[in-house]
Amino acid sequence: MNLLLAWPGNETLAQKLGHFLSVPVESPVTRRFPDGETYLRLGDVRGRDVAIVASLDRPDDKTLPLLLLADALRAEGAAGVGLVAPYLAYLRQDRQFLSGEAVTSRTFARLLSGAFQWLVTVDPHLHRYHSLGEIYSIDTAVVHAAPEIAAWIKSNVERPLVIGPDSESEQWVREIAGAIGAPYATLEKTRRGDRDVEVSIPHIEQWPGHTPVLADDIVSTGRTMVAAIGRLAELKQPAPVCVGVHAIFAQDAWQALVAAGPARIATCNTIAHPTNAIDLTAALAAGIRKLV
Repeated sequence: MNLLLAWPGNETLAQKLGHFLSVPVESPVTRRFPDGETYLRLGDVRGRDVAIVASLDRPDDKTLPLLLLADALRAEGAAGVGLVAPYLAYLRQDRQFLSGEAVTSRTFARLLSGAFQWLVTVDPHLHRYHSLGEIYSIDTAVVHAAPEIAAWIKSNVERPLVIGPDSESEQWVREIAGAIGAPYATLEKTRRGDRDVEVSIPHIEQWPGHTPVLADDIVSTGRTMVAAIGRLAELKQPAPVCVGVHAIFAQDAWQALVAAGPARIATCNTIAHPTNAIDLTAALAAGIRKLV
């Protein structure tokens, strides 16, 4: 690979990756016509292996222009086209829950597999799939954020107690806690809707004097963390540190989480956000090197 293209909003991460990989970084010219269609213009890409850096939060706004860009690269003679998507969308709908539902994870995978030769991402939200290879027909590399999250907690939180959002997260939070010799727990959660969550924190009294660290892979509505902060306050526990991999913060989630009163909020730089404090650039560069 000898060129990185930064999709708008991904320039900072692309520049960091370019530094790690000793690869130049450019940005395509892109704008919207008055009717909403996308205009794209490239520099000289003939014979070059190109990777686009584009995190796929808010995917409906990005996907079609991204596919157009990949096609334009091939038309202009690029030798190869890869995708660095630190956040990978459309993994939620992994089966039909109700008759007639679209299994959009498979459709999205076919679209990207048809446009790119390889894909690098961070901690995709695989639930019923064992790997991306079940739905993606291209080479993929998955980067795991747990080591960098563990290192950040060790450097920034005294006597941490790592708390996962639900029982399914136990293996993940155990890995983070184990790397720094910290205890861990998981919430017991009842979700009544996207924005209505009730949580309990079993046996937290056995870790007096520890700082709770609420860790989650995707911070979308933020309601699990908000509910957990409230529950910790009821139990007379210290204000927690909130840590997330992917800072989606849909609608008013960011404001709601700040208002809940955490001690700090820190996220990985998979999606550009003011809370980005955990740098995955080196890990992403290593993932890219596995494929190119």
